[in-house]
Amino acid sequence: MLYELGLSPHARPTLAVRVELDTNPPEGAALKTNVIRRYVTLNLHHYDRASLLAGKLHTVLCRRWAKCRDLYDLAWYLAERTWPGPNLALLNAALAQTGWTGSKMTEANWRGEAWKLLQALEWDEAREGVRPFLERERERDLALVSADALRHLLFGR
Repeated sequence: MLYELGLSPHARPTLAVRVELDTNPPEGAALKTNVIRRYVTLNLHHYDRASLLAGKLHTVLCRRWAKCRDLYDLAWYLAERTWPGPNLALLNAALAQTGWTGSKMTEANWRGEAWKLLQALEWDEAREGVRPFLERERERDLALVSADALRHLLFGR
């Protein structure tokens, strides 16, 4: 398909697609549908931006280890000033579903709750772990994966 669309010079490339289905999704997600007309017409049904941020926060808060790509994604979401805050209904439902024992997330506390976890991470290791995922390795992209950058993105200081 990539060859037919003029996106690849290889007529027979191997394309791996991984599909994950959540058979028990938490309540509260807000969905949107967009028609994308770039190479082909695609009717895409997806989470809205607030729900995407809620999902990423849930992952960062509940994973037993720090997955570097999630830290970069969180910084990417927070760096876009037009991005809304998290969908708190979805975030709290997801946290309850995975046994979260911390505070219920509110507009007033979600940043502080995220920061409690983030400040304890090994940041040099996290930066090295995200390096393979970057499209172009630039210092400003790597700099997003740091305690200072995330503190600034969360609290604006």
